[in-house]
Amino acid sequence: MEPSRTVSIIGTGSYVPEKVLTNRDLEKIVDTSDDWIYSRTGMRERHIAAADQATSDLGTEAARAALADAGISAGEIDLLIVATLSPDMLFPSTACFVQEQIGAKNAFCYDLGAACSGFLYALDNARNQIASGAVKTALVIGAEKMSTFIDWNDRSTCILFGDGAGAAVLQAGGEGRGIMASAMGSDGSLADLLWTPGGGSRNPSSQEMIDQGQQYLKMQGREVFKHAVVRMAEALTQALEKNNIKLDEIKCFIPHQANIRIIDAISKRLGVADRMYTNVEKYANTSSAALAIALDEAVKDGTIQRGDLVALTVFGGGFTWGANVLEWGK
Repeated sequence: MEPSRTVSIIGTGSYVPEKVLTNRDLEKIVDTSDDWIYSRTGMRERHIAAADQATSDLGTEAARAALADAGISAGEIDLLIVATLSPDMLFPSTACFVQEQIGAKNAFCYDLGAACSGFLYALDNARNQIASGAVKTALVIGAEKMSTFIDWNDRSTCILFGDGAGAAVLQAGGEGRGIMASAMGSDGSLADLLWTPGGGSRNPSSQEMIDQGQQYLKMQGREVFKHAVVRMAEALTQALEKNNIKLDEIKCFIPHQANIRIIDAISKRLGVADRMYTNVEKYANTSSAALAIALDEAVKDGTIQRGDLVALTVFGGGFTWGANVLEWGK
């Protein structure tokens, strides 16, 4: 059964750390080059958090920006979700740390783990809770400090990721259709193509685990590429069909900012290159934060206007994927 109430985004915000790591900087760390990285990924630079900044600190800054944009106080938040694969610690949730920092004393809080798909999954989760009447106002955050579990000696992965956070405030009502139904999926049989194998209950922290580098992100890039293109394009098509919306009605497509080649492949498959929003050049892949940051920037730079239909699509470890459509009403 579909939710009964329209749910809209009433504010967005984002934050990236001050430190910028360019492709030229990476040339000094691993055997790579600016031309090689840019031609294969579309990335020029990424932001790296300071040693004393945790994921919750990044999320807090994005949350404050979103609350200011929405014109509401932290005390009005009923639900706070943080999507992340780089939590401050195993527990308590990173969402609880953000709650404390922003003063959202009336919110119940939890983290959501769906890797790079996390923000869209959390958005759908919050939308359903508001639409059902369980809560009135939700704050959804995608936040990552990817630099903490990247192997900076592995040139196949260290060039791809950056740190950052994005956030959105949701409430019932608003103009238009708001956030519409999503199409999502997962395939756990392919987990080992993109994962961090060490540090959990299956492969706990130990000196042997650390010596083997199992605490770092591992990825089989070519396989991930193929699945990402197919699944994101399929999810977009399914979300449009579910909401009875045609492809040419969408004003702006915002995909997960993983790699410009993936984005280009989806654009060509669907024929929407002229409407595909990208900022991967500036931030690289910030995992669950990427979609949130791109949405905020697309709104703030005027790409998205009131009444526009916007399609979001994601893909991440798990594998997880999904897409949804929203009518911008702010």
